[in-house]
Amino acid sequence: MHYELYIDVFFFTNFMMDSLLLFAVRAMLRIPAKAWRVFVGGALASLAACVTVAMPLQAGFKYVLFYALIPAVMIWTGLGVRPGRDFAKAVALLYVAAFLWGGIQTALRPYIRTAGLFFAVSVASYYLFTCCWKLVLGVQKRGQKICEVRLFTGEGEYLLKALLDTGNVLNDPVSGDMVSVIGKDTAMQIFQGMTTEKMAGLGLRYIPYRSVGNEGVLPIVRVEKMCVQVEGERWIMRPVIGISGQNIEERQEYQMILNPDIVGGAKK
Repeated sequence: MHYELYIDVFFFTNFMMDSLLLFAVRAMLRIPAKAWRVFVGGALASLAACVTVAMPLQAGFKYVLFYALIPAVMIWTGLGVRPGRDFAKAVALLYVAAFLWGGIQTALRPYIRTAGLFFAVSVASYYLFTCCWKLVLGVQKRGQKICEVRLFTGEGEYLLKALLDTGNVLNDPVSGDMVSVIGKDTAMQIFQGMTTEKMAGLGLRYIPYRSVGNEGVLPIVRVEKMCVQVEGERWIMRPVIGISGQNIEERQEYQMILNPDIVGGAKK
């Protein structure tokens, strides 16, 4: 049986699908990758698929390239996730997204007559997929604990909403104390009027951190005290607060990500 493959159509079709899949994984893992990088990853993956199809390789080797090497190239170049546990998680979610996407395309294939309709259905499938993912996250978030925190800095008292996040296991490597994190906008409101000397008095320094698709250093300070409203009042003296370079506030539901070990180890 003879097939004719138009390599330009094959490239652009794969480029669009790979880019949409990368955008979906980026949204699921909340990876701070730029849009241009996602498109570069989609283009490289599509180019690799074209080369694999054009070269006279054995079927087994092509299978490895299509389902192992090319997805890894997509995640590494398109999202900037380095090999490791986060990398494996991103690749697994890429497979899940591709499987669900393929199911949607298969169900709608009898009704797709033109290339333009195919592209429109692909984009609509992306938005449908991401909306369903956000709905799942919304249901999950309702089960998470949001509490009130009063933060005392010596300059004033601030009332915050905090999320008890079991995924926050950040510790100060010097003192071993648990670190809770506030967003950039919240930090500006709290520390805006402080001079450099006062910030130095809070013990301003930097610790390494790692999250999904991102790693670097995080500025931390020690504030006077903190009161957490969880089954009564729990007071923590001289807690360590990390200042994120990004906004963690989601629809103003919370302004702090609280390390849950602080609550478990605090005294009333």
